[in-house]
Formats: sequence, C-alpha cells, structure tokens
Amino acid sequence: VQLQASGGGSVQAGGSLRLSCEASVSYTAMGWYRQAPGKERELVARISGDGGTTIYADSVKGRFIISRDNDKKTIHLQMNNLKPEDTAVYYCNFGSNMAGSRVQPSVYWGQGTQVTVSS
Repeated sequence: VQLQASGGGSVQAGGSLRLSCEASVSYTAMGWYRQAPGKERELVARISGDGGTTIYADSVKGRFIISRDNDKKTIHLQMNNLKPEDTAVYYCNFGSNMAGSRVQPSVYWGQGTQVTVSS
C-alpha cells in the first residue's frame, strides 16, 4: 500500500486547512491521526471504506470533517475553526480496524504533514 498525503501548513487560530491522502488501494477504511510534541499519537477521524461511517475525536467534533472521493482512494480532512491545540504532525492511516468502539490503526502510515496554528 502506498499513501500520499498533502496539505497542511500554518494558519492563525480560527482559520481552516485541508489535508488529503491518496491510497493505492480503494474501498478500505482510512483515517487521520496526529502527534503533538511530547504527546502520543491520537486518532483524529476515521472513515469507512464506503464512506458511510465516520468517527471523530471529541476534541474535533463539529470543526473537522472527514470525507472520501467517489473513487474511494482519496480521503480529505477539512479542518475549520482551528485552535493552537490542533498543532501537530498529522498522519494518514490505511486499513484501521474496529475493536468494539476503539479504532486500531494499521501498520500503513503516510508521511506526516505539519499543521501549525498560531494564536
């Protein structure tokens, strides 16, 4: 599996950014994780293979939207009303599984992309 992530950058608080991740395989659950300095990597959002089911971290609900293109190979993360605490390196993950209500990431990660939100 090959993953190509794009987007990210620097923005002021309240601004918006959009991340994209294209996979070489379609119709598989994908998601975004983030890791801030000194913190563990955490789930941001996940979308099912058909795009019909989404999961969000409580901290981003109502601000971030995960979606996928009709070809089911590319996902996007629209990040609105960004806050300084959203600053992190964001990683695309391909093929996560559900263990009950918990999302278990796979071993397939895209390259990280930096998101920096200034106050």
